Amino acid sequence: MLDFNILFPSVLNGITTGAVYALIALGLTLIYGVLHIINFAHGASLMVALYGVYMLKQHFGVDPYMALPIMVPAMFVLGYALQRGVINRASHGKDENILLVTLGLSIVLENLALLFFKSDTRTIETAYTLTTVQIGPAFIALPKLVSFAGALVVSAVLLLIVQKTDLGRAIRAVSKEKQGARLMGIDVDHVYAMCFGLGLASLGAAACFLMPAYYVNPQVGNGFVLVAFTIVVLGGMGSFAGALLGGLLIGVVESLGGLLLGESLGQVGIFVIFIAVLLLRPQGFFGAKA
Repeated sequence: MLDFNILFPSVLNGITTGAVYALIALGLTLIYGVLHIINFAHGASLMVALYGVYMLKQHFGVDPYMALPIMVPAMFVLGYALQRGVINRASHGKDENILLVTLGLSIVLENLALLFFKSDTRTIETAYTLTTVQIGPAFIALPKLVSFAGALVVSAVLLLIVQKTDLGRAIRAVSKEKQGARLMGIDVDHVYAMCFGLGLASLGAAACFLMPAYYVNPQVGNGFVLVAFTIVVLGGMGSFAGALLGGLLIGVVESLGGLLLGESLGQVGIFVIFIAVLLLRPQGFFGAKA
């Protein structure tokens, strides 16, 4: 049996990682689960945000956490513009075409990153990057604790926007009945673009939380988008609570998998749980039966 002093730090590390996974998945949930848009460019968009944080630090000395007021609105504007100017126009509003458009957009963004940044893996250093905090028998990196708290706060803000604002009510109306919402005077294309903007804004926040202790290269988003899609399915399509729970669960499973099977096989447990949930509860934790 594993010693508590070994197990506890692993679980705590998984929870802190899982909160950031959840934040990334919430953006995907908003776009994919609520508006039924399959956004394969989600990982590439996170990569863009990570490079944005990296550039702000390297060229202007902006601390990753201080970059939040810059990156969140910048990614929101990028998401809004991509939806209105590229995705909706190129797909002609057809859901099946959006898959190909977002996949193509992902390839374009990755190749642009290769062109400008090459394939080098880049990191940044801050005064607190290597700082640790003791919690019981565990020593947790300070950036991971900050990212955990920050991810929960941003997730709560996103949930409040969807639940309590006129925009949120419009989003929920469009997700239930698009044509009916249009007849009620809701600008569906604007709501779609706002959702894309909010989804990418959450990635801007996630990038600020990740970058002090993580790295960036042109392919860095691929691993995240696979995990994010898994979380969205586990939690139930369009469920914010499910995405949050799924993110934390995936983080813990990945951490324990790394502890028991080795770092390179740490993600095996994720897909074991994923397959088990698909077999036992295909609608996810909080999804409704069809």
